[in-house]
Amino acid sequence: MQLIAYILIYPILWLISILPFRLLYGLSDVLWLFLYKIFGYRKSTVKENLRLVFPEKSEKEISKITSQFYHHLCDMILEAVKSMTISEKELRKRYKFTNIELINNLEEKQRSIILMCGHYGSWEWIFIMQKYINYKGYAIYKRLANKHFDKLVKRIRAKFDTHLITTKETFNILSECKKRGELTINGFASDQSPKATKAFHWNEFMGIKVPMYTGAETLAKKLDMAVVFFGVKRIKRGYYETSFKTITENPNDYKDYEITDMFFRLVEEQILEAPQYYLWTHKRWKHRNKVPTQFQ
Repeated sequence: MQLIAYILIYPILWLISILPFRLLYGLSDVLWLFLYKIFGYRKSTVKENLRLVFPEKSEKEISKITSQFYHHLCDMILEAVKSMTISEKELRKRYKFTNIELINNLEEKQRSIILMCGHYGSWEWIFIMQKYINYKGYAIYKRLANKHFDKLVKRIRAKFDTHLITTKETFNILSECKKRGELTINGFASDQSPKATKAFHWNEFMGIKVPMYTGAETLAKKLDMAVVFFGVKRIKRGYYETSFKTITENPNDYKDYEITDMFFRLVEEQILEAPQYYLWTHKRWKHRNKVPTQFQ
């Protein structure tokens, strides 16, 4: 069944990917109509999240942010499809870096990097960064259930020299790279919610105490990697600008979870500036009422 689904869906995705951007975003507007207006895909979750973190906003303001969010979500979905056939030249034009020299300087210092981001703005096209640096690039991801689409996603990323690895593979692969003296830059989207029963650290995110992933920080300390945050701004439709900020070059100078907390403060700054570009469909605050006694 997986192969049949792939055979049926792949040609449609490819045809969408070769559309000029004007038509692609026209299609995105149609998708917005279906996802937001007709089917209301996770609309209740989005509004619940927004009400939680912005209790001061009126229902009119919440509805406006919700609508803007779905427009952005539909754009991102189709931009991800566009990645199948987009050229390097086009991607360089649409996804720019304001201070790539920060990464270049760490490379000169022979420092491998843990690159942390939130689900904000656009992270789909970050892999074009590999064309500006010499690091070996890895992105940590969750394997897709359909093995054929999983291979497709890996192939798209590999086109621009980024390799996808699962959480379970990460430590062994990066340890081997360190032993060989290879410099690596390793992308983590670290703002999702771990299971409450397995969380080592709880703290406030947007004013609400939640469990936090600490894997990126732990790995940085074990392998002595610099930690860098990247934030993304949407300049206009289909155009993004990424800026880097060094959290620390020496992670072992910090107490446990301080780096994680610093990361979440940076994600909050982005959300407060333009909340419509955060991924509100995830139930990020679902464990807020399950705070263990030792973290209260």
